[in-house]
Amino acid sequence: QVQLVESGGGLVQAGDTLRLSCAASGRTFTTETMGWFRQAPGKEREFVAAISWSGSITYYADSVKGRFTISRDNAKNTVYLQMNSLKPEDTAAYYCAARNSRVIVTPAKGYAYWGQGTQVTVSS
Repeated sequence: QVQLVESGGGLVQAGDTLRLSCAASGRTFTTETMGWFRQAPGKEREFVAAISWSGSITYYADSVKGRFTISRDNAKNTVYLQMNSLKPEDTAAYYCAARNSRVIVTPAKGYAYWGQGTQVTVSS
């Protein structure tokens, strides 16, 4: 089992930055592929970014490429999502997810463990 706890969300203005954190506990953290997803009201949960167990491979949704950066610190069992140049359309609940595989996938169903989410609201 893996327990995930997100933090760092909030209300910001368009163009601002936020950094989300996801603290993991439970089974060996370094064996998991980690991902960030988001879900806006009335919409399906969508992939944002993922990072390999070593941190050497990252993958992003086109909508955030060049603005968001995913990273991880295995010594701290924490994964981060640095969000720059935020837009109102980035408003959503953001979820951290863990996958028991070293293969990065984008569908939410590929991730077995989920945090409770943290809200990001970007005003125009």
